[in-house]
Amino acid sequence: YSYTWSGRIASATLESAMRVTQRYDKLGFNIETVDVKGKTVKVEEEITFAKPFCNLIHFNKAGQTEKDKVLLVAPLSGHHSTLLKGTVEALLPNHEVYITDWLDAREVPLEEGPFSFDCYVGYLIEFLNNLGGDTHMIAICQPTVQALIATAVMAEEKNPNIPKSLTLMAGPLDTSKNPTRVNDFSKERPMSWFEKVAIMTVPVGYPGEGRQVYPGFMQLGGFISMNKDTHIKKHQQYFQNLLFGEKEDSERFRAFYDEYMSVLDMPAEFYLETIERVFKNNELANGTITYLGKKVDFSAIDNTPLLTVEGAEDDICGIGQTEAAQDICKNIPK
Repeated sequence: YSYTWSGRIASATLESAMRVTQRYDKLGFNIETVDVKGKTVKVEEEITFAKPFCNLIHFNKAGQTEKDKVLLVAPLSGHHSTLLKGTVEALLPNHEVYITDWLDAREVPLEEGPFSFDCYVGYLIEFLNNLGGDTHMIAICQPTVQALIATAVMAEEKNPNIPKSLTLMAGPLDTSKNPTRVNDFSKERPMSWFEKVAIMTVPVGYPGEGRQVYPGFMQLGGFISMNKDTHIKKHQQYFQNLLFGEKEDSERFRAFYDEYMSVLDMPAEFYLETIERVFKNNELANGTITYLGKKVDFSAIDNTPLLTVEGAEDDICGIGQTEAAQDICKNIPK
C-alpha cells in the first residue's frame, strides 16, 4: 500500500503535519572526528566551566593541542549553540575551540536568580579569565555587543586575559545604520508592549517554574514571519519530495528544520534590557552604554586586532551596523 499513490499521499501528508506540530528537542554537535593534516583525530566534548545559564564547552582533540585558542560566542537569541556546528567544524583543524552553550531559561531553577545584560558580559570575562590571555574571541550576531563591552572593560582594567584578537560577525553595534525591519519593529512599540506581549511565566512541570522568560516559540515565529514565503515554498517542495521518493532532498530538509525549529527560552530581564539598550537607545554607538553602573570606555582598546564581518543579504543586521565597531574603537591602529 505504501507504494501506491494514495499511500504516498497519506504518508507525505501525515509526516508534513507531524513536522509542523511536533516539539523539537535540542540536537547535539555530534562532532566525533576531525581531519588534522590528513590524520583523523577523535573529538570529545567536555564542559570546562559551568555557570547557571551557560556551559563553556571544549572540543577536545585526542592527543592534539593547538597554540591558538578560540572562544566562539554563540548567540542567546532563541536558537541553541549547535546552530554554529559548521563554524566549529571549520575552526577545529587548526584551533582549540571553546563555545558558549547557553541553557534554556525554562530549565534553570528560579533560585539561581536573574540573568541580565551585565551578567552576559560578566560571563564572557569569566570565561576569558579561565582560558587565559592567548585566546581569540569570535562573536556572532547578538553577542557582538557583549563581546565588545567585555573587551573594553578588560582593557580598562589592564587585564592580561584580554582577547588576543576580536572578530565580530553580523551584530547590532550601531542600529542607526541601514535600519532593518527588526530595528523598526523595536522602535515602533513601547517597552510596555514588549513586557505585556512577549514575556511569559514558565509553567508548572519545568525546573524553571515561575521564571519570567521570552519564549523561544515566539522568537521562532518572528524569524519565520520575516521569510514566510520562503518557508512555505520549502515545505511544499518537501511534500513533493516525499511523494516522489526524493530521499536525499528530504533528508536535507529534515536536517535543516530539525535544528531551525529547536529553540530555547530567554531570561526576560536579558531580553528586555537588550531591546531597550541596544535597539531602542542604541547606547553602544551613542557612547552611553554601562557595565555594572560604570560607563564603558571603548578608547581603552588599543592593542587588540579587530575584524568585523557583515553579510550583504542579512535581513536582521543592516550593512554598517557591525563595521561601526571600527569607529567606536578609536584607538586601535588602522
